[in-house]
Amino acid sequence: MIEKETVKKLVDGKLKGSDDYLVDITIRPDNSIAIEIDNDHGVSIDSCVALSRFIEESLDREKEDFELEVGSSGITSPFKTVRQYSKNVGNEVEMLLKNGTKLTGILKAVDDHAATVTVEKKVKPEGAGRKITVKEDRAYPYDEIKYTKYLIRF
Repeated sequence: MIEKETVKKLVDGKLKGSDDYLVDITIRPDNSIAIEIDNDHGVSIDSCVALSRFIEESLDREKEDFELEVGSSGITSPFKTVRQYSKNVGNEVEMLLKNGTKLTGILKAVDDHAATVTVEKKVKPEGAGRKITVKEDRAYPYDEIKYTKYLIRF
């Protein structure tokens, strides 16, 4: 079976110095390899083709047969890297926490440990007759987040 670390080294070497970056590699038991890349400004089909050809040339099909798929991270795909979080700062996101809480808000800030989301909530001020909407920043460590993805509204 082709090793994930072998493919990762090839991808990292090919993408080094480019704006593209590795998001994920999946290798199934039947040697079906799926490589997902991203770019802060969108991935071009030419980048996917070039990476695919490079991997094809670097692995020996005579030694071990494989199937290869290289693609970009979809707009509705959950974020898998801190860099994907970073590129979406200022955008509206949907977040599902591991405790089952689902929220939407504006991704305000990220660091290596957590993502901060600005959410709106209704509160009733003391002595007021009706609720008002207030914005609140909430930071969530990545290990508490099941998924975060870009929210598309029509």
